Amino acid sequence: MLELLDQQKSLTINQWKIFTACLFSIMLDFFDFGLIAFVLAFFVKDWHLTFGQSGLILLSSGVAAIPGGIFFGWLGDKIGRRKVFMTTILTFSLATGMMALAPERGWIFLALMRFIVGFGVAGLAAVDLPLLQEFTPASKRGWISGLSIGLLPMSGVLAATLSASLGGVIGWRGLFAIGLLPALMAFVIRLWVPESPRWLYSRGRFEEARRSLAWALQMDPREISLPPTLSEQRKVAWGELFRFPRSIAAACLTGLSQTGAVGHALWGVTLLALVLKVTPAQASFLTIWIALVGVPGRVFGAWMSEAFGRRYAGTLASLLAASAMALAGYLSNAYLGVVSLFYVMLLLHSFFGNGNFSVVFPYMAELWPASLRASGFGLVYGTSNLGKFIGPAGLALIAGSSNYVNPRATLAAIVPAFNYFAVWYLLAVVAFLFIAIETRGRTIDELDAALTRPVPAKAATP
Repeated sequence: MLELLDQQKSLTINQWKIFTACLFSIMLDFFDFGLIAFVLAFFVKDWHLTFGQSGLILLSSGVAAIPGGIFFGWLGDKIGRRKVFMTTILTFSLATGMMALAPERGWIFLALMRFIVGFGVAGLAAVDLPLLQEFTPASKRGWISGLSIGLLPMSGVLAATLSASLGGVIGWRGLFAIGLLPALMAFVIRLWVPESPRWLYSRGRFEEARRSLAWALQMDPREISLPPTLSEQRKVAWGELFRFPRSIAAACLTGLSQTGAVGHALWGVTLLALVLKVTPAQASFLTIWIALVGVPGRVFGAWMSEAFGRRYAGTLASLLAASAMALAGYLSNAYLGVVSLFYVMLLLHSFFGNGNFSVVFPYMAELWPASLRASGFGLVYGTSNLGKFIGPAGLALIAGSSNYVNPRATLAAIVPAFNYFAVWYLLAVVAFLFIAIETRGRTIDELDAALTRPVPAKAATP
């Protein structure tokens, strides 16, 4: 019955609806996640916040992303992808909207709400791709999965634009209230997207699985025959994830390739102002172009993953991103005419780094059997969020700051700092070449068989 998906040559309108729901929900997801970085500037002086207090507001969402991915991934396998998908959107949207009601100097309230935002954001990511992939044929899974996160760089541009254009009119409370808008996506998803047919099948709900599949393929359910015998589906425990150490190692190492990119992004404006000797406002404008370059980079990565396979596409994108990142450090004082080669390398890094993410993010979800897909992806996605701390902390150590929350980058630290950022991509290269399995073109059933195949016992010694 489920093989009908993999026999498709083109997607139906309903499958494109699922893609559209995922595309915009993930962008709005990270819009809520990143909005605080721009809104904080509106009240940080009036509230007389210390850097430590401001740092707790910013970092609380990153702390929550680790347990959020693990918890909601487990829940997605337990109660279904669709329910968790809607729950996470409502969680982070309502928490963002609640920040509009923060009391004056209520930085603890904001930190708590930001924790809830991070918890929900990571949860949505944990079930977003499994839901999409389980409605997509194997021949298009890498391409469609990669494209589904193509607009993610626009979340920062959207947050910056709204803050710049509306902040002076509606104030910081109004900007937080705008964060309620993603909650509408929950109702759109409720109207558009049924539960995953594979999840329903795994729970023995075969008739519902048939209706879900028929909706996706735009067929009459009566045209889809149920198997003559329906075997009872075995229930699996979350702890069975650790029966797949190769999947854990490959997914975590490739996922941690984000460490350097996150570390650079967090201090991007500071570094641009320092190296190019421009004002923070001018540096902020330059970062918009870096973000915009990431959109075609993600499209390029999604195309590569299907054209060359996940392992080779990930290896190539990681190597190019690492090279651009390292060269940015070495060329920090080099110019071609009036053009800064440092800035050119950052643009190239944004293109290839985002391309790498379009390969890695879907790949992390493909490495698990169907019964543990959301749990496995949630585990490794949550673990990869450690990069949000390792990246900036590494810069702090290299710059020699005694305050890890506020590393003071110096020009002397540029070369080792950018080499440090680049190394994380090289770990992904090692994982892709020596640990990872290829998933391109393999159906979910074929991947299940490959992942759960027992390791042959060694022959007895005579």
